[in-house]
Amino acid sequence: MSTTANNTNPAAFLPRHVAIIMDGNGRWAKKRFLPRIAGHRAGVEAVRNVVQACAQRGIEVLTLFAFSSENWRRPPSEVGLLMDLFMTALERETKRLHENNVRLRVIGERSAFSGKLQEKIIAAEQRTAANSGLTLVVAANYGGRWDITQAARAVAQKVEAGQLHASQVTEDVLEQHMALHGLPDPDLFIRTGGEERISNFLLWQLAYTEFYFTETLWPDFDGRIFEDALASFARRQRRFGRTGEQVEQEQGHKGA
Repeated sequence: MSTTANNTNPAAFLPRHVAIIMDGNGRWAKKRFLPRIAGHRAGVEAVRNVVQACAQRGIEVLTLFAFSSENWRRPPSEVGLLMDLFMTALERETKRLHENNVRLRVIGERSAFSGKLQEKIIAAEQRTAANSGLTLVVAANYGGRWDITQAARAVAQKVEAGQLHASQVTEDVLEQHMALHGLPDPDLFIRTGGEERISNFLLWQLAYTEFYFTETLWPDFDGRIFEDALASFARRQRRFGRTGEQVEQEQGHKGA
């Protein structure tokens, strides 16, 4: 991958959409001899910081992996505390998001959540729906395989009902039923905590995304580290199947 720096307008090389796996909350707490939930609570502050940074930089979409479909395997006590924290965060943060023109969208299989939590999610989405600034996507009880499966099922139902012919099933048709439909695919994927895998997150949407991994535990993720990730992204040449020469020629024509 080319690391040639882009020397034109820096804003042109900002990602439109940043996706983050917020890893390391439990280890952050363990290092401080605190219960794991203390790390998750500290992570909420890091979320506030990165939301603010994205809004200030003019990034259009921020997607955060808050709770995966596999996280139900954790101890029931931790899962219960995470659900309580999710509920509390929705109650406390929705007003702040609304005041800052941020639109909230939650993706994932909601049926596993309590009725009260589902109501809170709907209320938060409705309150911020008309906002025109940053779109904050929270992936909760989400899995990339689930996303593709539910999209395929929806398309299959249309074929079965005679609304769609099998020959008409294309990537675009399938994408229309994915959880992030209507939003650009992530340009930059960040994972904190030192792990270097995508853990069933946005499997379809990350096809051409640039990856950035950091050892930093999520509660310690701050503006400086975020800027490092953005700077790394800006140095990369995104070819999408083309040659480097083609990309450089295209950029030259745009700069002319």
